[in-house]
Amino acid sequence: MNEKRASYADLKDELLLTREQIAVRVKEMGAQITRDFQGKDLVVICILKGAVTFFVDLIREIDLPMSMDFMAISSYGSATKSSGVVRILKDLDKPINGKDVLIVEDIVDSGMTLSFLRENLLSRGAASLHIATLLDKPDRRRVQLHVDYFGFLIPDEFVVGYGLDYDEKYRNLPDIGVLKPEIYEK
Repeated sequence: MNEKRASYADLKDELLLTREQIAVRVKEMGAQITRDFQGKDLVVICILKGAVTFFVDLIREIDLPMSMDFMAISSYGSATKSSGVVRILKDLDKPINGKDVLIVEDIVDSGMTLSFLRENLLSRGAASLHIATLLDKPDRRRVQLHVDYFGFLIPDEFVVGYGLDYDEKYRNLPDIGVLKPEIYEK
């Protein structure tokens, strides 16, 4: 096996966000979510796989009783841009009827996947539905979508690290950086 390891050497320029910057913002987001969902029947849904790292850090900062669930959704495959076709690969384990739902996503760009997911979950009887994302790329929006909680607005660059990947690599980098185009434009 001569497969090259994912490393910081594959990133262009300096880091976009350090683990320290991320930790501070995640703590702030958790405090805001705690205030906003006092007295609610909160279900926090992690969108696999990219959001796992953010999800774990975020739920530890939310000081409320809550339940959690997981969904896996595909609209990328191994591409760097959404295909626009959304498939549910893993659905929720429990019903959300009457619950206040918080979707936790790693990054929002076109908004197509979350727009689909929002409508899908609302049709299941959620009392309310909110979206939390670590990264938001509003310049790439193709549909109107309101993001309730976001960590950072970022430029239209292909980023990896802290759970975000390219072709299943780079998720383990604890910081976030811009991937060199020659890595994904081969």
